[in-house]
Amino acid sequence: MGCSSGGCSSGGCSSGGCNKLNTFDWFADIQYASGVDEYNVVEVSFKNGSRKDFFVNEKFLDLRKGDKICVEGNGGYDIGEVSLKGELVKLQLKKKKNNTPIEELPKILKKATEKELEIQEQYRQKEHKTMVQARELAKELKLEMKISEVEFQADGKKATFYFIANERVDFRELIKRYIAEFKIRIEMKHIGARQEAGRIGGIGSCGRELCCSTFLNVFPSVTTQAARYQNLSINIEKLSGQCGRLKCCLNYELAQYIEAVKEIPQQITQIETQEGLAVLRKTEILKRIMTFTYKEDPSSDFYKLTIENVKKIAEMNKRGQKPESLVSLAIKEEKIAVEEKDEDLVGQIQLKTLEKKSKPNKKRNKNKNRNNSPSNTPPQV
Repeated sequence: MGCSSGGCSSGGCSSGGCNKLNTFDWFADIQYASGVDEYNVVEVSFKNGSRKDFFVNEKFLDLRKGDKICVEGNGGYDIGEVSLKGELVKLQLKKKKNNTPIEELPKILKKATEKELEIQEQYRQKEHKTMVQARELAKELKLEMKISEVEFQADGKKATFYFIANERVDFRELIKRYIAEFKIRIEMKHIGARQEAGRIGGIGSCGRELCCSTFLNVFPSVTTQAARYQNLSINIEKLSGQCGRLKCCLNYELAQYIEAVKEIPQQITQIETQEGLAVLRKTEILKRIMTFTYKEDPSSDFYKLTIENVKKIAEMNKRGQKPESLVSLAIKEEKIAVEEKDEDLVGQIQLKTLEKKSKPNKKRNKNKNRNNSPSNTPPQV
């Protein structure tokens, strides 16, 4: 198995999914019919996919996914990587609600040369040092903002400073200091904490790469109400992502939970049986199961009831009737019987093999043999 598209060539992916927010081109191997020209708008990614834009292939260059190309920049040129081309670009434009006419889109200039790539790499190495200096200058002016990242244009004529601020910041004086210090054109971009996490990337508590750095490009607001609908404990440390905000994945199943909650009887928190009063302990919303225990018996078992049975018992209580117990109505869980075998299982070690076997004492055995030998036995009279 190997990469069939412009991935990392590590052999572990088939879609080139090393870039952030990557889109797999399903039409890459399909040829166009005769007389049909390829759509000449190309999606280009910058800095490993942290930023993407659309450019017109006005010169109809023979481009492939992963090619490094020079595109029109602010007062110069920038270098990006072809991330998508062909008919799927139309869907991407529609998805991102980009209604800019093709004539007004920036143009692709040419394929990047080795020298131009070396110049770009030189400015890439300066970005971290520039970010540290930019933070110090902002701190000197006592501005409530954080410079998150600095991105140089490939030709070094412009630098974009991404910053985070909770309130509106007047950074006019700061820009003057930046221009005097770095001698380049400055652009300031305000981003949120979620966007910063997407640009930096990382691994979430689920063990997978962050959603904001792989496929998520729209960040709707997430509230604690989403956690309450899903019966999650309001633990901010566990519910917060690396950005310090509530995890975006709390919204993924929220619609299903809202629909399922409508079927759950919210007013029923206790039911009466002949054995005593049972109170609600837990509700499994998606499974439509409510768990009850007897209030007067602290060691009572947990009885899982379906929503239909809970409503049925509640109707009986209204009529003054009580079922005998919850045992007959509870969901019976099948227990898997495990047969004990004397044979060793593959990949497991029995405790007997770990026990130290007592080694026989050779000296004692020799003494015993000497004492029991015929020469040492006393003669019988």
